[in-house]
Amino acid sequence: MRIRTPHAARAGRLGARFGAVLAAVCGLASALLLPVAVAPAASAADNGTWGVFPTPPAGAAMTDRAYFFHQGPAGTTVGDSATILNSSDRELTFQVFATDATNTPSGGAFALLPVETKPKDLGAWVTLAPETATTVTVPPKGRKDIPFTVKVPADATPGDHVGGIVALNTAVEGVRQDGKVQVGVKRSVGARLYFRVPGPLTPGLSVEDVRVRRGAPLLPWTKDARTAVTYTLVNRGNVVIEPRVAFSAEGLFGRRVWDRPARDLKLVLLPGQRIVLSEPWQDGPQLDWVTVDVTASAAAHPDLDATSSTDLLAAPWPALGILLALTGATLAARALHRRRRTPLKPDAPTPALAPAP
Repeated sequence: MRIRTPHAARAGRLGARFGAVLAAVCGLASALLLPVAVAPAASAADNGTWGVFPTPPAGAAMTDRAYFFHQGPAGTTVGDSATILNSSDRELTFQVFATDATNTPSGGAFALLPVETKPKDLGAWVTLAPETATTVTVPPKGRKDIPFTVKVPADATPGDHVGGIVALNTAVEGVRQDGKVQVGVKRSVGARLYFRVPGPLTPGLSVEDVRVRRGAPLLPWTKDARTAVTYTLVNRGNVVIEPRVAFSAEGLFGRRVWDRPARDLKLVLLPGQRIVLSEPWQDGPQLDWVTVDVTASAAAHPDLDATSSTDLLAAPWPALGILLALTGATLAARALHRRRRTPLKPDAPTPALAPAP
C-alpha cells in the first residue's frame, strides 16, 4: 500500500513491469445450555414487533424525527423523550438503556453496543427516567414514553458523539449454537442519538491497507479472473462522514483497465472508527501488471479526499504451475530414460601378479 504516485514516476517502473509480464508469458508457452445471551448489537428503530422512536409532539400520533439530533456546549444539559411502541398482540417487557454507537469492523454497518458493554462516550452522558432502573412493560398495541437527559461533561471534546436508546426484550426468542454451547438469544431495537459539541470541526478520512485478491481460472481467458479489492476506511476526524469511493486501475504503458466512478457507500462512518470493505472486480486482468487506486471522499466535505494504491502482477498462475510440473516431470523422465540406455563401461582388467622370487 502506498500513496498515489505521479504518472511520471510510474513510467520509471515500466521496464520492471514489462520484464515480469514477459517472464510470465514465457512461462506460459455434548452441549451446554447458557441461561441467556444478548444479540451483539441493536438494529434498526423498528423490527415489526416493537420500535423505539423520538416521542411525538403532544397530541400527535407520529413523529417526524427518525433519530435524535441535539447539540450543546460542554457542561450543559439537554432533555428529550423516547417512545417504545408495542405493535404486537401481547404484553412485552424491556430492559431500557443508553449506550454508544460503533461501526461493525467488516462492512461498516451502524450498531449500538450490547447491554453488557459499559458506554464510555455519549451513552454515559444519558440519564434515563427512574422507572428504567428495573424493567419497562408495554401493553399490547400500546406505547411507553421514557424521558431522558443528556448532560455534557465539562471536558467533552468538540465534534460529533453518537449513541442510542435501546429497548431489549427480556424474553428469550431463540437459541443459537456457539461452538459446543447453545446460547439463548434476546432481541434489541435502538434509536440513534446524535449529539454535536460546538468547537473546531476537523473532518478526516484515510484509505489504508489496499489489497487485491484474485482467483485465476485453470485455463486462462476461458473464464473471468475472480478479483476483489479490499481496503480500510478510517475516520480520523471528529465529525461523522458519509463516504464515497471510486476505483481505477492502470496496466502496462498507462492503459486504463478499470474505472469505477465515485458512489455513495450508504453508510455513516463514525469518528475514530475503522472499517474493512471489499469491491468486486468482475473482469479482472488475466495477464498484466496493474496499479489499483482507491479514492475516498465525502459530498458534505468537498475538500476531503484520500487515495491509496497497490500493485498487482496478474498472471495465469494455475496454468503456469501445471506447465512447470509437466516440464519437471518430462525432464525427469528423459533423464531416467537416458540413464537406462547408456551402456555400462566394461570393468578394467585386473593386473597380473608377478611370480614370487
